[in-house]
Amino acid sequence: MSSKITLTVTQGKLAGKQYSFDSRSTCIIGRNHDCNLQLANEVDMTISRYHCLLDINPPDIRVRDLGSLNGTFVNGKKIGQRKRNQTAQEGLKSNFPEYDLQDGDEIKLGDIYFKIGIESEELQPEVIDKPILEIESPNYATIINDLLGLANDGDQNLQIISCYKLVRSLGKGNIGEVFLAENNKLRKLVAIKLMSPAVANKEQGINQFLAEANNTKFLSHTNIVDLLDYGFALKTFFFVMEYCEGGNVWDLMQRSGWRLPLNVAVDIIIQVLDGLNYAHKLEIPDIKSADGKVSKGFVHRNLNPYNILITYSNDRIIAKIGDYGLAKAFDLAGLSGQTLTGNQNQISIPAFIPRQQILDFQNSLPEVDVWATAACLYNMLTGYFPRNFTGDPWSAVLQNDPVPILKRNQTIPKKLAAVIDSALVEKPKITFQTAEEFKQALINSMP
Repeated sequence: MSSKITLTVTQGKLAGKQYSFDSRSTCIIGRNHDCNLQLANEVDMTISRYHCLLDINPPDIRVRDLGSLNGTFVNGKKIGQRKRNQTAQEGLKSNFPEYDLQDGDEIKLGDIYFKIGIESEELQPEVIDKPILEIESPNYATIINDLLGLANDGDQNLQIISCYKLVRSLGKGNIGEVFLAENNKLRKLVAIKLMSPAVANKEQGINQFLAEANNTKFLSHTNIVDLLDYGFALKTFFFVMEYCEGGNVWDLMQRSGWRLPLNVAVDIIIQVLDGLNYAHKLEIPDIKSADGKVSKGFVHRNLNPYNILITYSNDRIIAKIGDYGLAKAFDLAGLSGQTLTGNQNQISIPAFIPRQQILDFQNSLPEVDVWATAACLYNMLTGYFPRNFTGDPWSAVLQNDPVPILKRNQTIPKKLAAVIDSALVEKPKITFQTAEEFKQALINSMP
């Protein structure tokens, strides 16, 4: 049995209605037309346009108030409400804590009551013949040394990394670490990435994630990092990937004083758009839709300056999209054990995602990648994120429009600035629906 979250309306005009979630999702509850769970005006006017956010990662569920006028209540206790003299925009500056919900808990918005039902996946006990490293705070250096040691001892499941020796760590993030390794025979450098799931014995999620990783091996493009191989052992996913010696765009920005020259930034983004255009159109033979048609295209859904990697050819920067589909699959499989709302460091706030991605978390379309690419270009040219982030970052995504780029950097040519501003429009829809459209607009706007 897989984990499932059910919301049941127990009181109010919608009494008896149920909403179920069996995979990673977000749910915005409010009166606005684009809320995942819209409570129309005739239901209860005391409910705000964007009232609260449910961050769902079955069997885990969290709730936070989004600066509502009349507050959100959990089991009768108020967990958030803006002050009476504050406007909705001023309420964005508040950042209310999130609350973990349990089976049987009750949420109240206006006169609507929701009861939380949680069905947990039956996890299979593991048979272990040696101590397994703690998942809560993994030591990735120890893990990779153990993996390589087992590979050299003849473990058949790890033969794909038996020919590598560790060189050094390239960097550590929230859910993993990347190491530089060398092929003992070919003397070729690769990057080996480790990702440790918080729920390592969640078999369904692990299988789902590995299937998605296998799909990404279909991607073969100059501007996408090659995934050479992958596996799962010692409660850890490992990936052997092409090594990009130039680091990532975020590092390049740091070295350049947080602004890149216009021609460098635009060239990188055009290359990224080429990679996206290829991935969005790629037919995937092993995946078919419900009507039997071959599935088409990969959406990255986590594009930011950290995973735009750099290599060089004849002194020219070659941009490559990293982690294509892996972070998304890891998250949707419910393996991260993290909530969207829990990370507040600079790069992990939702600076490079459009509002559509929060409102339709599971079904993001290619245009969310196009928007993220425009946000990266904005960041590379100004050193700022497109939106102002004060208070609750998810409320900011829902309600704060991007700041016109010329207000951040007046030296940007006006024609280019107009294209970037247009690319960051989200209401009622994202302006550029395809990577090719945005690429051509950029090329036409360059001096």
